[in-house]
Amino acid sequence: MKGPAVAVTGLTLSAMALVALLAVQAEGSATRATAAQPPPSASTSPGGSPPPGPDASPSAPPLPKAAEGSTLRVVYSVGAKEIWLVDPEKTPEVQAAFPVQPGSVNPAPGTYTVYSRSPTGTGSDGKQIEHVVRFTQQGGVVFGFSAALDGSTAPADPKAKTGGIRFDRADGQTLWDFAPDGTRVQVVG
Repeated sequence: MKGPAVAVTGLTLSAMALVALLAVQAEGSATRATAAQPPPSASTSPGGSPPPGPDASPSAPPLPKAAEGSTLRVVYSVGAKEIWLVDPEKTPEVQAAFPVQPGSVNPAPGTYTVYSRSPTGTGSDGKQIEHVVRFTQQGGVVFGFSAALDGSTAPADPKAKTGGIRFDRADGQTLWDFAPDGTRVQVVG
């Protein structure tokens, strides 16, 4: 191959190399531009509360303003029947949020501390439960979070005074891993 064929082949190879180089540079620029932007989850919602974390239920309401603070905590909204696992040292600070089924009695709004945990047990409704995280006692009723081994989250018998706040088993594991003894629990209306 001599003459014009060599020249055309050389020009074609040079052009392909240049296109490949420009493509690599463009991809690097796009990656740097994306990395320079704050992640969407770091922004706040119009109400001023951070959006739910990656494991949050899609319909989770925003974190209640009364519960904002600077310590690791579990926030339980009696009205929304929702809990949030909040770690202000991480972004987003809401690590998970999920719906719960409260017992027949609700704890009073306030700030409490996880004082006892049990991997398994029997709930006040007689069901076998796991991932039991207790945070207060009021009027002879023990309040805590747990998951029923049978997976049920049915409402408690209104005739019985039960303070067990139930969620599904996967959420139970998430809370168990998040909230050791001494973790702050905020109950809001």
